[in-house]
Amino acid sequence: MKFELKVLNNGKDLPIPKYQTNQAAGMDIYSANPEKEEIRIPPSEYKLIPTGISIGLPEGYEAQIRPRSGLAAKHGITVLNTPGTIDSDYRGEISVILVNLGKNDFNVVRGMRIAQMIISPVSQFKIDIVDELDTTSRGEKGFGSTGEK
Repeated sequence: MKFELKVLNNGKDLPIPKYQTNQAAGMDIYSANPEKEEIRIPPSEYKLIPTGISIGLPEGYEAQIRPRSGLAAKHGITVLNTPGTIDSDYRGEISVILVNLGKNDFNVVRGMRIAQMIISPVSQFKIDIVDELDTTSRGEKGFGSTGEK
């Protein structure tokens, strides 16, 4: 399958998103902050990071923006609204909200792989208002009700 990708002016010299291995689920996306300008993210703070790309997905698909495991494990950097959703009708620049859950400042440099993008099918449902829901063995049991093991 294919989708359209537009490289914006602030992303002209950056790699396009790509899968790092043949069986990777997500393609890495890169930071497009201005040249020679690091974006500093202090602990417990978040910043909106530009990527220099916009995409055109077919109807019935979304792009999910997810954290990179290496940044999370080594630095405590994750995507704040994970997974971030890029709807199929959005045509603006993709930006990533990175949050620093680590103990040290983190500097985002231009061209850094900051997140991964996964293209997934989506479904839209019609809502049927009812007075009662069907009965299940779980019922209304919630948080932790199925045990830990």
